[in-house]
Amino acid sequence: MAKFLFAYRGGAGMAQTPAERDKSMAAWGAWFGTLGAAIVDPGAPFGASTSVEKKGTGAAASALGGYSVVTADSLDAAAKLATGCPIVGEGGSVDVYDCIEMNM
Repeated sequence: MAKFLFAYRGGAGMAQTPAERDKSMAAWGAWFGTLGAAIVDPGAPFGASTSVEKKGTGAAASALGGYSVVTADSLDAAAKLATGCPIVGEGGSVDVYDCIEMNM
């Protein structure tokens, strides 16, 4: 089994009320429940960010909102796991990356 990173983009953003937060957390919890043992790291949402480049640092242009790490047999299988992600239903997307093992 290989590891894959889910990078979350867009969606509805942070919940504005406790009721919205509870509804969102329930949706994410239900989806994570369907992933079962495939979850390696449930990840976390992202807060403030900056970008580091040769010319210095500045505002990050990325719209990434968080990440998770899962295991799957293939990139296609990992992408299939991502289809039920709540962020997709909110108009966002999940970028799926194959995590290449490095022997160091």
